[in-house]
Amino acid sequence: MDLEPKKDSSLVKTLIKYFLQGLFYIVPVAATLYVIVYGVIMLDSLIDLDIPGLGIAVILVAVTLIGYLGTHFFINYFKPFERAIENTPLIKIIYTSMKDMMNAFVGKKKQFKQAVLVKMGGEIEVERLGFITKEDLSDMGISKEKVAVYLPFSYAISGQVIIVPRKNISRIDASSSDVMKMIISGGVTSIDQSKNQQKYENESTLS
Repeated sequence: MDLEPKKDSSLVKTLIKYFLQGLFYIVPVAATLYVIVYGVIMLDSLIDLDIPGLGIAVILVAVTLIGYLGTHFFINYFKPFERAIENTPLIKIIYTSMKDMMNAFVGKKKQFKQAVLVKMGGEIEVERLGFITKEDLSDMGISKEKVAVYLPFSYAISGQVIIVPRKNISRIDASSSDVMKMIISGGVTSIDQSKNQQKYENESTLS
């Protein structure tokens, strides 16, 4: 008579195990598809056309065309317009901030290249992962012994900039994308050591 409750308990545990495993498979895929579909629908709705998907296709072609024309033909004509924007007090802050942010991610001088460990102050020795965004702050009257470091937040797209002494940072031998994924995921993403090793071997060969 005592075996029946044990069988029921084992069955419940097995079902819970498979349910959680199902969530493990479904949630990342569903979340990724939701973000992609939502982004596509949002972009597609910017140009209201009768054919689904045509709006986003027009946007992609237009952005690519603007990038090509701006690089090869219109860059000299754009500079006076850009200077006018940068001389407008309030608009200047918005424009230059957005421009610098885009340059940090997709520009020729990407800023989030060097991942570091930052030793924080306090009684307990704590270190945080971050990225050096500016090595020389002397134009702001800050000592050359200090650098600007961006600290992303976990499970968010925001972060904070801190100014720390060089002695408080140590550089990390890992790709910036892997470090960023680790921070955003709350530390659960593992670092691909083989990929990083190949990267540094290639860099050593080139040098």
